[in-house]
Amino acid sequence: MRHGGFVLAFAVVALCGLAVAGHALPQRSAPASDNGDAFTTSDRCIACHKGVSTPDGTDVSIGFDWRASMMANSARDPYFHAAVRREIIDHPTAAAEIEAECARCHMPMATVAATTEGLPPSVFANLPIGTADGPYADLAADGVSCALCHQIQPDGLGSEQTFAGHFAVDPATPPDGRPVFGPFEPDEGGAGIMHSATGFLPTQGEHVTSSALCASCHTVFTHAVRPSGERGPEFAEQAPFLEWQASAYSTGGAEGSSCQDCHMPEVGDEVPVTRVLGRDRPDVSRHVFRGGNFFMLRMLNRYREELGVVALPQELELAADRTADHLRTATASIEVAGAVVRSGRLEADVTVLNRAGHKFPTAYPSRRAWLRVAVTDGTGRVVFESGAFAPDGRVVGDDHDADGTGYEAHHTTIDSPEQVQVYQAVMVDGDGTVTTGLMSAEAWVKDNRLLPDGFDAGRADGRVLPLGAATSDPDFGAGSDRVRYSVAVDASGGPFVVEAELWFQPIGYRWAENLAAYDTPETRRFVRYYREMARASAILLARASTEVDLP
Repeated sequence: MRHGGFVLAFAVVALCGLAVAGHALPQRSAPASDNGDAFTTSDRCIACHKGVSTPDGTDVSIGFDWRASMMANSARDPYFHAAVRREIIDHPTAAAEIEAECARCHMPMATVAATTEGLPPSVFANLPIGTADGPYADLAADGVSCALCHQIQPDGLGSEQTFAGHFAVDPATPPDGRPVFGPFEPDEGGAGIMHSATGFLPTQGEHVTSSALCASCHTVFTHAVRPSGERGPEFAEQAPFLEWQASAYSTGGAEGSSCQDCHMPEVGDEVPVTRVLGRDRPDVSRHVFRGGNFFMLRMLNRYREELGVVALPQELELAADRTADHLRTATASIEVAGAVVRSGRLEADVTVLNRAGHKFPTAYPSRRAWLRVAVTDGTGRVVFESGAFAPDGRVVGDDHDADGTGYEAHHTTIDSPEQVQVYQAVMVDGDGTVTTGLMSAEAWVKDNRLLPDGFDAGRADGRVLPLGAATSDPDFGAGSDRVRYSVAVDASGGPFVVEAELWFQPIGYRWAENLAAYDTPETRRFVRYYREMARASAILLARASTEVDLP
């Protein structure tokens, strides 16, 4: 079995006086056993979970990998700040509920601590990171941290009751001796150090290697806030876990089987998980949490001082590069076939193959992928292009970018530059109006995101089935989509070359631009960031081309 968790051997911070690589991390005044808190911050973990390298010298330290991830920076994410502020402005009567809902997964330790004390969880009381004076600001700043994930109890994981951040952290266990779970049997010496330094008791728990653990925060259902004040129907904002359950990956029928297999790759060599009394272990997983948001990692790095970023610049750049490389090598591939010229038209089939264990794109609905297809003639002149990426972050031809009230249809055939195949999920409110506001969304009007290999509609949860025109497209199915391109050409201008590309953007143009209507510090800041970095908001994932034989 591949192992996604690590054996925690929390640091003896009192002895270390920790400042990691020149950056002082936020520190609690005492271990959990002294102050009664259920958590400690990651500075205690990193003190021991560093200085680990493979035989070839690659640093695989758990703490350093984690602190440059989106998990560690979930509370710093400026899009998160702007989106929550927008929702509160749109729905002021539900402000407290919205903050509590969003903080549950972006600031989970602070949320659990506040709830335990009978206080309302908050987002903005914990901002800005590094200078906020809220009672749990240090826990909030730590994002999805070590002491959170490794305290989650196994009971109910993967079930409806634990979705949307409703994981269980056992509050009944006394802080002195509170278990933290990892995949390995703890070393006696390391366990003693951790317990004496933090009060935590390392405990073997195989559930940390399961996709069900990830499902807690990566399966989110919301309810729209209607103008009347009543709640709308359940809306599946994101559900990659349910998508995975319906795929070949969940049954072992495809390479890899769990979230951790792809997002926490194994080191490949036997290494310790800690430099303090650690022994070499097999199947140690790296805590890089490579996902899809290379853009936010680069944004965090560029505006690090404003956002209170702790990870070093080179660490964040490496994390962004790893994320982009993973997207290019393990997400999708593309093929061009059947290209012919006849009766004054060039026709070709472009097929996209989904290599991910869930829909692509998946998770937060701001994400989209699309096809750019161009045809050049014998002189190299472009005679047709669909799906060009514009410098301001727009996709040329996408109706949603051009006018936020509409959206681009799913296509089986594209015969005009004004058409583009965009793989996305589009939300509408109770009146059927397209929206990018999560607390206004009541239904999907389009979901043609690429299905994973082996996707079985018969056993899939109904909330993750495709919607819209894709459902009647015979070439859209488990693992792939095929689009026919038909272009008017002058045969005497050949030979022609058809080039097809698959592009990906974590935050689509309209999702950012719609925030410009809100005059708040958080929304103004994010729109400024996005506009300054728009050229870097998308990457090319795959390319294929073919020369067309003339009749």
